[in-house]
Amino acid sequence: MNPQATPAPAAHPGPIQRQDVGFDADGLTLRGWLYRPAGDAGSGQRRPAIVMCGGYGTTKEMFTDLYAEKFAAAGFAVLLYDHRGFGASDGLPRHEANPWQQVEDFRHAITHAGSLDGVDGERLGIWGSSYSGGHALVVAATDRRVKCVAVQVPTTHGTQAALRRVSGDAETALLARFATDRQQRAAGAAPAMLPLMGDSDSGAVYRSPDAIAWYTAAYRRAPAEKPEISLRSVEFARAYNPADYIERISPTPLLMQVAEKDSITPTDLALQTYRDALEPKSLRIIPGAGHFDVYTRDFEATAGAALAWFVRYLQPAEF
Repeated sequence: MNPQATPAPAAHPGPIQRQDVGFDADGLTLRGWLYRPAGDAGSGQRRPAIVMCGGYGTTKEMFTDLYAEKFAAAGFAVLLYDHRGFGASDGLPRHEANPWQQVEDFRHAITHAGSLDGVDGERLGIWGSSYSGGHALVVAATDRRVKCVAVQVPTTHGTQAALRRVSGDAETALLARFATDRQQRAAGAAPAMLPLMGDSDSGAVYRSPDAIAWYTAAYRRAPAEKPEISLRSVEFARAYNPADYIERISPTPLLMQVAEKDSITPTDLALQTYRDALEPKSLRIIPGAGHFDVYTRDFEATAGAALAWFVRYLQPAEF
């Protein structure tokens, strides 16, 4: 299979319905999609729910929706939303990924999901991938409303990963760019922006062929969106280390799926993080996979493993 081909959603054991939703996040509206098994309205059944969001610089349409569909088809209510400043959600500046604000918004989404008619607020799970996988680790460690967490290729050590990519004179120059951007923003200038993907001369965040191919395919799924990210987002990411929270997730059950050949969220750093997690936990290493394969080539396997984890600990009635 072409590793960048869009996988077809798995066959549904039953039809699902999707509706547009919005919810408050400290006075700002975040928007997304709420998935439910068809026929839920007025049934009186209270289902477990999964709250989820996408990775770095992405929106809900960018492959994450395929996971939401699979979970909903198995009997879960699923809230999939856009980060503030991205997609359908409000928020300025646009396309700025502040990880700590995104963590707080994850909690707002959990609050909203738990308040919905037909949702059992005592059976809430969360899912995250890449950057949002890091967010899910932090949230699971600090919010006991979360009863189960599944992450794949999660950000764990932003600082160490960044130093592997940029060091020496290049790092000095990058830090100077951060300082200049802050000074210019303080004087009223627009945030400096970077392309998300591009060749070595583009100044893009991601320049490897697999990253360029995946982000290109992802943005085709949301053609109104511009593939860019603020320079300050890069600065934030360099200081973001969800692994610091890993020991605090227990006793919430943790599933971590790690790509065997991940250079974006490095495999060895993810495995160190898993080592430090306490029980109950489960690790799945995806053979031969790079970071982006989890969404495409290995979609059925990664989605299936996460679904089995949620079924085990949240127990939808269908099972």
